[in-house]
Amino acid sequence: MEFALAANEHTPMMQQYLGIKAQHPHDLLFYRMGDFYELFHDDARQASQLLDITLTARGQSGGKPIPMAGIPYHAAEGYIAKLVKLGRTVAICEQTSEPGASKGPVQREVMRVITPGTLTDEAFLAEGQDNQLVALWHRPGNGNKVGVAYLDISTSRFGVLEVDSIPAAMAELQRLRPAELLIDEDADWGNLLDGFTGIRQLPPWHFEAQTCRTLLLEHFGVKNLQGFGIDQMTAAINCAGALLEYARTTQRSDLRHLQSISADLPNDAILLDAASRRNLELDVNLQGGEDFTLNWVLNHTRTAMGKRLLRRWLSRPLRDQSILNDRLDFNDALREQLRADELADTLAPVGDLERILGRVALRSARPRDLTRLRDSLQQIPQAKALLADLNNTLADRLNDALVDFGDLTDTLLSALEENPPVVLRDGGVIRDGYDQALDELRQLSQGAGDLLTRVETREREQTGLSTLKVGYNRVHGFYIEVSKAQSAGVPAHYIRRQTLKNAERYIIDELKEYEDRVLSSKSRSLAREKQLYEELLDLLLERLHDLQAAARAIAEADVLCCFCQQADQLNWSRPILTDQAELHIESGRHPVVQALSDQPFVPNDLLLNHDHHMWIVTGPNMGGKSTFMRQNALIAILAHIGSFVPANKAIVGDLDRIFTRMGSSDDIAGGRSTFMVEMTETANILNNATERSLVLMDEVGRGTSTFDGLSIAWSAAEHIAGKNKSLCLFATHYFELTTMTEQLTGVGNLHLSAAEHDDHIIFMHQVLAGPASQSYGIQVAKLAGVPRDVLNNALQKLRDLEDNSVNPKAGRRVSEPTQHDLFFQPEHPILVALQNLVPDDMTPRQALEWLYEWKNKA
Repeated sequence: MEFALAANEHTPMMQQYLGIKAQHPHDLLFYRMGDFYELFHDDARQASQLLDITLTARGQSGGKPIPMAGIPYHAAEGYIAKLVKLGRTVAICEQTSEPGASKGPVQREVMRVITPGTLTDEAFLAEGQDNQLVALWHRPGNGNKVGVAYLDISTSRFGVLEVDSIPAAMAELQRLRPAELLIDEDADWGNLLDGFTGIRQLPPWHFEAQTCRTLLLEHFGVKNLQGFGIDQMTAAINCAGALLEYARTTQRSDLRHLQSISADLPNDAILLDAASRRNLELDVNLQGGEDFTLNWVLNHTRTAMGKRLLRRWLSRPLRDQSILNDRLDFNDALREQLRADELADTLAPVGDLERILGRVALRSARPRDLTRLRDSLQQIPQAKALLADLNNTLADRLNDALVDFGDLTDTLLSALEENPPVVLRDGGVIRDGYDQALDELRQLSQGAGDLLTRVETREREQTGLSTLKVGYNRVHGFYIEVSKAQSAGVPAHYIRRQTLKNAERYIIDELKEYEDRVLSSKSRSLAREKQLYEELLDLLLERLHDLQAAARAIAEADVLCCFCQQADQLNWSRPILTDQAELHIESGRHPVVQALSDQPFVPNDLLLNHDHHMWIVTGPNMGGKSTFMRQNALIAILAHIGSFVPANKAIVGDLDRIFTRMGSSDDIAGGRSTFMVEMTETANILNNATERSLVLMDEVGRGTSTFDGLSIAWSAAEHIAGKNKSLCLFATHYFELTTMTEQLTGVGNLHLSAAEHDDHIIFMHQVLAGPASQSYGIQVAKLAGVPRDVLNNALQKLRDLEDNSVNPKAGRRVSEPTQHDLFFQPEHPILVALQNLVPDDMTPRQALEWLYEWKNKA
């Protein structure tokens, strides 16, 4: 590198910089110099391009100019946020001593490394989304177990899980959506992680089993991990230990606010793979946005904590019906008492306590964090009273978590200004009257104005100098200023301090002594204020556990209150939960489509159970098959998060997984065609679906030739119906599949109705029993604007094909394929000739002539 010179060839300051930089070779080092963060050498060049700031030079080191770029200290947040969004990490190097306190350069130390997964500052975070640091670990010698650990430092959520396969681990990563992903640098994940950003490779020893277990034991102060339910989860422990050490190193903190670790057990929740999450558009639509999703319809929470909790519930629907019924009971109680709006209004002023408390624990909380905490705590008594009135088990539990913080609230009210400055460094955060020593120091510095007026009046009278005035500035302190014209008349005891163009400035002993006292009082005042602020943080840390529990209770109450309000507004009903594998819905509606449409939604029924576990769904394109299928899955998910559902009646059984195979897309990066993606998703379903799984399959086999596709679709449907016995909606345009009802029990036909009127198609969007009569594909093509001559030609081709087509199940002769295989190639004539050749019947001359003949043809 350009600065790889002998140490004595660099200035002392640059020696210090290079020593610190060597410890952070991959980070952009923000090196504090007064009111600026400076970057040097390669860091400066990169920052100038990434941040669009000026690249300059600062002197020389080792005889070479030093590239430099800088940003103001007070504006650093915006620049850091931009770098983190670009996937870069930033090491913040602060001054830890005062200038002149020791020989050589000011002492500096890296106080924090900011990475995408360790953000805590409000400016860097989206309030409605978790920001998770995730670790992933797998070793073939560890069986099939794959460990995953996740941590949101900003909210103290720390958890682990183990799964039995790599595809299952990928599904969990899709759920967790890591901002930063830690992996073993020796592990080979192929292209499985291509869709994830912020991947950080760590040496294998970070995941060493005993080291990681010891780290967790020491952090939580326990002898074993049985109390957390993770003692036997070796792969997960390896991840959790690596993750904890990484977070502690980057934050330069013991992370004392991480007071527990939880285990996500696979059987506790409905499993959703990446394809199902995408197709159902739970909180991200198919275009990658957040509008027009289930979360978009449901989310009317009033707090940032509630927004994040709702997303977590939607991404991991629970199977524990006692928890779900408690939530539904809470909803009923709120509706009966008509208290939902009142509770929502009470919670609305509550700030983001989870993240505020995270910053308190890291001692990075700003004054306005504490005022938001103060204002939030004032809402708790009213919230407790409303919860107590509900006379409900879950409400009582939430009420118990909202303990009395009256003394803490009173302290914050008396200590903090109503609207303090953004940062502590300039003072003005602590109220007058809170601390006597601080008040005395402030009075001393604030009395300077009166003294200056008295000195100015006295000196004018004694000297007779009419232009004399007394002033102050931060560079030269107190001074007496006299015009040039009158400067010859100043007394002998005036000591010249500064010469200006038209005036002279002087100092006298009285002002010098007062200056020392005032400046001293200001610095002592700021130091005292900082000390008092640190004491407030200590006071909050003593109650950290209770405050975190209260924050979680407020978030849960917020989401449940949202459920109640939405159920009333949208006319949703309470689902009935059962232990059986079933889904019985009367007048079900798609929540998003209903919210978007000005027209009345056509509701539809569905019955899936042991006796009717598969329906073959046919009907026209645009007739509503996909909407019907998705709405039933969304109703099941809503029931499994404890929400009311968009149906007149819903009986929802215990589901273990929801699978969807819908739509078409390729995977160019992974080298997979549309049909390969379709078959991969189909294989996942066939291999993993159970009797308790809800399976939605749409247009299986459409990516290949007619007969190939029909055969695959038939076999897949037969496998699900006969072997998996899953609850399944199987949508198709292969009408041959409708005859499966004659051969398999538990399989029936449904169709989406449509009608033709005056050469137009009318979609009824109504689900009826039996198969559809036709697909109306040409009519839909007409609606799309396909030219008339193409449509007429298509109609004629359709008649020709229908004349030659047969129903294989009717016992008639099978005609030639009406669609050619995309991969079929006729045999070459030479191969045909060779196959028909009998060498033993040929003379040598005939064989030579045959060879010349085919050479000429070639």
